[in-house]
Amino acid sequence: MREPAFGSGAVGSRPANGVLGKNVGMTGVGESVADPYLWLEEVTSDRALDWARAHNAVVVERFASSDRFGGLESRILAMLDTDTRIAYPGRRGRWLYNFWRDAAHPKGLWRRTTFAEYAKADPAWEVLIDLDALALQEDENWVWGGAAVLRPEQRRALISLSRGGADAKVVREFDIEAKAFIEPADNGFYLPEAKSEIRWIDDDNVYVGTDFGDGSLTDSGYPRIAKRWRRGTPLAAAETVFEGEISDVAVSAGYDRTPGYERHFVGRATDFFNEEVYLLEADGSLRHIDVPTDASESWYKDWFLVRLKSPWEVGGSNYPAGALLGMNFEEFLAGGRDFEVLFTPDAHTSLHGYGWTENHLLLITLADVQTELHVLTPGPDGWVREPLADAPPMATTSVMNLDPLEGGDEFMLSTSGFTSPTTLMSASVGGATAVLKREPEFFDAEGVETEQFFARSDDGTMVPYFVIRHRDRKGAPGPTIMSGYGGFEVSRTPAYSGASGMGWLERGGTWVMTNIRGGGEYGPEWHTSVLKANRHKAYEDFAAIARDLVERGITTHDQLGAVGGSNGGLLMGVMLTRYPELFGAIVCQVPLLDMKRYHLLLAGASWIAEYGDPDKPEEWEFISKYSPYQNTDPEAKYPPILLTTSTRDDRVHPGHARKMAALLESQGHPIWYHENIEGGHGGAADNKQSAFQAALIYEFFTQTLIDRTTP
Repeated sequence: MREPAFGSGAVGSRPANGVLGKNVGMTGVGESVADPYLWLEEVTSDRALDWARAHNAVVVERFASSDRFGGLESRILAMLDTDTRIAYPGRRGRWLYNFWRDAAHPKGLWRRTTFAEYAKADPAWEVLIDLDALALQEDENWVWGGAAVLRPEQRRALISLSRGGADAKVVREFDIEAKAFIEPADNGFYLPEAKSEIRWIDDDNVYVGTDFGDGSLTDSGYPRIAKRWRRGTPLAAAETVFEGEISDVAVSAGYDRTPGYERHFVGRATDFFNEEVYLLEADGSLRHIDVPTDASESWYKDWFLVRLKSPWEVGGSNYPAGALLGMNFEEFLAGGRDFEVLFTPDAHTSLHGYGWTENHLLLITLADVQTELHVLTPGPDGWVREPLADAPPMATTSVMNLDPLEGGDEFMLSTSGFTSPTTLMSASVGGATAVLKREPEFFDAEGVETEQFFARSDDGTMVPYFVIRHRDRKGAPGPTIMSGYGGFEVSRTPAYSGASGMGWLERGGTWVMTNIRGGGEYGPEWHTSVLKANRHKAYEDFAAIARDLVERGITTHDQLGAVGGSNGGLLMGVMLTRYPELFGAIVCQVPLLDMKRYHLLLAGASWIAEYGDPDKPEEWEFISKYSPYQNTDPEAKYPPILLTTSTRDDRVHPGHARKMAALLESQGHPIWYHENIEGGHGGAADNKQSAFQAALIYEFFTQTLIDRTTP
C-alpha cells in the first residue's frame, strides 16, 4: 500500500517520499572579502563555538536570569513532563506504540500496549527501549528518531537514533521480543550515521538508500541509489534496484505488503515537488505510473488515487489543481483514464488529508482553514459520500491511526483548538465515537476567545488569520505576537498551545496565527502562486496582516511582535529588513537568511524548486531583492531581534543565524543570539531544552513589547 499520511511536511522533509535532510559538511570555509563572516559556517570550530557561547551568555543574563523566567520555564517543563498528557499512539494491528518523555525519562521510553489496555484511565505499558538507560550504557547523547516495525508478526523493528537531535541517524535492528538490539555480528541490519532511508521487505530483506560512498548521493545530499539488502550480507554487496541522476533530489524504494496486492515500487524525486514513480517488476524492469510528476499518487488494493497540484488534461477531461481522482488501478495500468472525481476544490475549500480504512476512504477538508470530515465508500454504482463526524469550529480535527490491513474500519479522532486542549476519541465508520483521553488545561483560558479575520494583500488577495485574546482586551490595542510560515504547502490550523497560553495570553497578550500564501490552506495553488519569482507575495501577505491588526485597533506597530522558524525564519528576516516599521520585536528561529548560499549549505539544494537557484543570474535577480543577509541596512531603524538556532541542526545550517547576527551587530542594530549546542532542526533535544527555548521567546517578547510599552 502506497498511501499518503494525514498532515503536512516542513522545510527539509519532502512529503512525497519521506526523504530526510542532507548530511554534507562544509568545504573551503573561511574569511572572505565578500562575506567577512563566512568562518561562522564552520559548524564545530572552536572559534565559531566560542562566538556562540559568548552570545549565549549575554542572552541568558538578560532574559533567563529572573524569577519570572524561571517560573515560566518551570511551568512549561512541568507541562511537558506531566503524565496527564495524552500518550499519542501509533497503531500497528493489535499494538499501540508510543514514545514518551517525562521528568524521570528525559530522553524517553519506546513502549507499547493493547487497545483494551490503552482505553483504561491508567494503562499498563510494555517498555521496549529505555533511551536514557541506553544513552548512559553506550555513553552517547542519543535522541529518538523513530521506529519501523516489521509486520505482521511485529517481532523486529528498525530503530533510528541521532546524536544530539540531528537529522543524520544511526539505524539499528531491534528484537522486540528479546528487547535487545541485534548486533551486526549476529546479522542484524545496521547503518552508520547518515541521512538514510530504509524500509522492510520481509524478515531478511530491506530496501536501503544511504551514503554508499563516492557518487552515491545527489547534489542535494540525499540517496541517489536504492538497493535491496539481504540479511547476513555486507552492505557493499546489496543489489542496486534503481539509480537516479546526480542532479535529482533523491531516490527511494518500497514494498506494499497488502495480502494479494503485493507490489514493489521505486521513486525518483527530480526536485522537491516532482517525483517519478515506477512499479518494480519481478524481472527488475520498471513500469511507469504515468501521472503528472507534481501529483501525489497512491494505491490501496484495487484503487488508485491521484491528488493534483496543477491542472491535468487527460482522457478527454480537464481536472483542476487540488482535485482528488480515483479509478481501478489495473485499468489505469492498462491505459484507462476514466477517473471519477472524488473531491473538487472551490474558492474556500481544499483537501487537507485522506486515507483508507479497510473499506472506506476518509477525507479531511479545510473550509476557510476549518476542518470538515467526510467518508467515501466505493461500490458497484460508484462512490457514496457522507459526513464522517462533526468537527467543532475554530479547532482542528485530525484523523489518525488508520490501519486498513489489520484494523478494519476503526480509527481515532483528535480535536483541539487554541483554547481547548486535545480530546482523543476512538471511532469506526458507521459506528459510535467514544472519548479515550482528554488533556488537562495548562493555562487559564477563561474569557479567552478566538476570532478569524481576513486582510487584503497588495494584489487584492484576501488572506485569513486567527486572533486569540481575552475578551477584556477588545476595544484597546495591546501587545500582540503574530506567527507565520508560508511555504512548502504546509497548512497551519488551530491547535492548543499551553506554552503560548502561559507565556503570553495569561500576561494579557494577544496571539495571532497567520495563513499566508505558500502554505496549503486553500489547496496547492495557495502554495504554487508564490514560488520563486512570486515569493514576494507571501511576504506582502504577512505585512498586510500586520497593518490590518493595527487598522482594526488590535495592536500598534510598537506593540506588535512576529515569530517564525525555518522557512518562517526566512519570513522573519524579510520582515526585519523590508518591513521594520511594522514591528516592535522579532524572533527568528533556525532560519534561512543567506539566500545567496542557501543551496550550498546542508539540505539547501533540495529547496531550489521552492525559492529558485541563486547561481542563475535571472533567478538571483528576484531572490536578491528579499534575501535578508544581502539586504541589511546600517542606516535603517530595526526592531530588536532574537535569533536562535542549533549547532546540531543539519537541515538548515546554523551559519545562517550566526552570520546574520554578526552582520547586524556590526551595523549597530539591537540583536540577541542564542544557539543550542544540541537539538537538531527542532531546536531542542529534550523537554528541558524545549522549555528553556519557549520561556526565552516569551520573556524576550514580554520585555520588548509589554515592559517597554507599559507606562
